[in-house]
Amino acid sequence: MKRYIYILILLLAALMPMRVEAADADTTAEAMWRDGIEAYAEKDYQRAVTCFEQVVALGYATDDTYYNLADAYFKLGQQNVTSAGRAFAQGELGRAIVNYYRALKHNPAMKDARYNLELAIDYTNDTESIPVGFVTIIWRAMSNAMTSNGWAILSVILLFVTLALVLLYLLSQRIGLRKVAFFVALVTLVGFILTTALSLSQRSSYLDHSHAVVVCGDTTPVHASPDSGSKIIRQPSQGVTVAIVRSLDEWSEIEFSDGEKGWIRTTFIERI
Repeated sequence: MKRYIYILILLLAALMPMRVEAADADTTAEAMWRDGIEAYAEKDYQRAVTCFEQVVALGYATDDTYYNLADAYFKLGQQNVTSAGRAFAQGELGRAIVNYYRALKHNPAMKDARYNLELAIDYTNDTESIPVGFVTIIWRAMSNAMTSNGWAILSVILLFVTLALVLLYLLSQRIGLRKVAFFVALVTLVGFILTTALSLSQRSSYLDHSHAVVVCGDTTPVHASPDSGSKIIRQPSQGVTVAIVRSLDEWSEIEFSDGEKGWIRTTFIERI
């Protein structure tokens, strides 16, 4: 019996430093968050960026954290002007855009992040995107109305309602009530299928790690092959969103929204 007590004491002693470290991390992250908000209010955007980056590094990456980090990068970039008079001298626009995307991955219904993302994209030279159909626009709008978990909860509720209506249809002796139960069950079944599809769509978007954003000082060359001496086929500005096809050493093959592919140094892109 004493041996078991001794083992329990050892386990508790081993867990104590972990609990202290977690508490310290909580305190540090909270302090960094407050400092970041204060720095942003004082228009010290470099300090705000540093604080919010530390909050993310400590493992507290939420939609609000990414949103505030993106805003800080955007404001910092507007202050950081090149000798030629262009803003976003050190890739701040690209980093703002990638963090707006990350905020939306955590919370697709975050309207402020989506609005600011669209404003930031207007500063890029990404003008060759493929036109999106009306059905796709409607589907995306519906999908972004809630998170994948929200759609999943709604689909489960509709499933239970459908099953209850089916049970009512089978057990009821009244013809009128059975007709109502049957038709309403059809409607809720369609709703269940639709909300399930929307949830899966949001989930697949959240788990898709193949997209990245170009982050560079101004524009960066995209080559025909993974060789700096090869032909330059395109020079996208920072903030342009691309899909990563594959990686080779310090190079990544990327695909633009119009289908064109090329090779870019991996240090010039950041995964969403």
